[in-house]
Amino acid sequence: MDTEPAAAAPQTFYEAVGGDEFFDRLVHRFYELVAEDPELRAVYPAQDLQPAEDHLRLFLIQYWGGPQTYNELRGHPRLRMRHTRFDIDEAARDAWLRHMRTSLDELAVHPELDAMIWDYLVMAAHSLLNRPSGPPPAAGRDLGLTPR
Repeated sequence: MDTEPAAAAPQTFYEAVGGDEFFDRLVHRFYELVAEDPELRAVYPAQDLQPAEDHLRLFLIQYWGGPQTYNELRGHPRLRMRHTRFDIDEAARDAWLRHMRTSLDELAVHPELDAMIWDYLVMAAHSLLNRPSGPPPAAGRDLGLTPR
């Protein structure tokens, strides 16, 4: 007879941060900040931010190990495809990250968990850039692609 305790199943990030409540609070606070930021608010064409809030919340819940409701309602996330219609330049990315950082800081999660989600959010925000920032390069200008 085996008397050793069964190994506990690994806990998902979703479980470690408290499940839906964490993501509800994170995303709700984030969209409060978006609503107050005229520059970032312009990236969201809809008058009502609630659908965007719902989509982000469900996506993050699913991504971090919670219920698969996002897929059930919307299909595969296809983040880049879903964001191509929005003008996301460096300023929008930076504002998005600034508001997400504020929202995450207000939740005061364990530093290891904070680092995990923050690294993902930074990577995702960078991957969604789809508009150049600043003036276009002058014609004939070497963009650093030519070997020296």
